[in-house]
Parts: sequence; C-alpha cells; structure tokens
Amino acid sequence: MKKLFWIASLLVITAIAVTACSTSNMAAEQQLVVEQLPIEESEKTNVGTVVTENESEQPVQSESSFPTWYSTPLTDVNTGKVFTVEENLGKVILVETLATWCSNCYKQQTEVVRFHDLLGERDDFISLGIDIDPNEDIVLLTGYVSKNGFDWLYVVASGEMIDEISLLYGPQFLNPPSTPMLLIDRKGNAQPLNFGIKSAEELLNNVLPYLEESAY
Repeated sequence: MKKLFWIASLLVITAIAVTACSTSNMAAEQQLVVEQLPIEESEKTNVGTVVTENESEQPVQSESSFPTWYSTPLTDVNTGKVFTVEENLGKVILVETLATWCSNCYKQQTEVVRFHDLLGERDDFISLGIDIDPNEDIVLLTGYVSKNGFDWLYVVASGEMIDEISLLYGPQFLNPPSTPMLLIDRKGNAQPLNFGIKSAEELLNNVLPYLEESAY
C-alpha cells in the first residue's frame, strides 16, 4: 500500500514539474517576443535618425566663397563710380593698401605710374588703391590722388573692410610704409607680393604671368 502511495506521489510530482517547465518556457518565449518588439521599433527609428543626420551634415553651399570685401560696394574717388571687386573677377587686379601721409606709398605709386606705361592699356587689368587709415576720408583721398595725377581706382576702406584685410593677409597690410600689395588673379585668388617698394619692372614681372592665365 505504501509502495502504491509513493508511486502515485511520484507521478503527481513529475506531472507538476512538467507543467511548470512548460509554463516557464511559454512565459520565456512570450517575454522574448515582447522584448524583441521595442528593439525592432528602435532599429526602425535609428534608421530614420541616421538619414536625418546625414542630411543635416551635408554642407550648405554659400552664395560666394570669396572674402566679404570682394562684394562690398566701393566708391572710386576719381569718378564717383560705385563698383565691387567681385563684379570685376576675370580680370587681374593689383591692390595696394596705403595712406595719404605715407611717403613710401607715394614712391610706390610713382612706380605704378611707370608700370602702367610699360604694360599699356588693357581691358583685363585694374589697379586699385585702398586707403586703410581710419582717420582719412574721401575728401582727403580725392585731393591726394588729384594733386599727384594718380588716375586709377582709389577707395576709402570701411572699418569692417580694414579688419578683414588684416585677418586675411596679415596685420602688415595695415602698415602703409611697408607698401603692401597683392594680386587678385582671374579666378579671384589673392596673391600677396613682397613688402617694400616694387619697381615698375618688378610689378610687370609679377603681373604678366597672371594676365597669361585663363579664368577657366
């Protein structure tokens, strides 16, 4: 009798264990399914996010890659004509920063006069003098160029333009006695020349290679 009791008990315990294992496995499977759903949704969300990030990381094309001062309206004191450097790109432009009180600037500009004679008249070349002394104005510069017969483009720089020139080409471009000059090639690239007074022949040797280049 006891033997039958133990056998029956064993069968009951085995049945309970099997049922418990089955229930546990089903719960685990259900939990796995439930846990997988957020992962899948998360993956979908991440894919969408990556696309958005990639789109936001694309560089924004600016309207112009040139310095701001290229597009700044400038007034030529000789003619009163308003122009920009940017609208003259495709030409070679010789730029000098100066002040009316600077004796070296005067000497350099007399060499520019001789240089113009050597070069001759050209439609694809411009000389530009920029007065970078914040204490000087259009009236003073107009009198200076008229007195000396300097008949190319002359402008008075604004404070913002002065700061940008210093930032782009160095603070010595704000030191007129060092006779700072640069060449803007046909593509708009600025090429600083050596400091110090340049003879007409030196200027010609610097300018001619750029005149021979194509803008394209």
